[in-house]
Amino acid sequence: QVQLVESGGGLVQAGGSLRLSCAASGRTFSWYDMGWFRQAPGKERDFVAAISRNSARTDYADSVKGRFTISRDNAKSTVYLQMNSLKPEDTAVYYCAATPQSYSSLRNGYNYWGQGTQVTVSS
Repeated sequence: QVQLVESGGGLVQAGGSLRLSCAASGRTFSWYDMGWFRQAPGKERDFVAAISRNSARTDYADSVKGRFTISRDNAKSTVYLQMNSLKPEDTAVYYCAATPQSYSSLRNGYNYWGQGTQVTVSS
């Protein structure tokens, strides 16, 4: 079992920045590829970014490329999502997820999920 806890969400003006963190506990963090997803009200949970267990590979949704950066610190068992140039359409609950397989952009590619952290971007 892996437990995931997100933090760092909040209210920010358009054009601003936030850094989300996801702290993992339980199994060895470096065994897992990690992903970030987001869910806006009334919408499905969508892929945002993912990173391999050794940070060699990353992937991003087209909507966030060039603005968001995923990273991880295996010594701290934490994955981060740096979000810059935020837009109102980035408003959502952001979730981190873990998989012992290679990361995927699909929700069902992940075994473990956090509870989410709210990000609200005002115009």
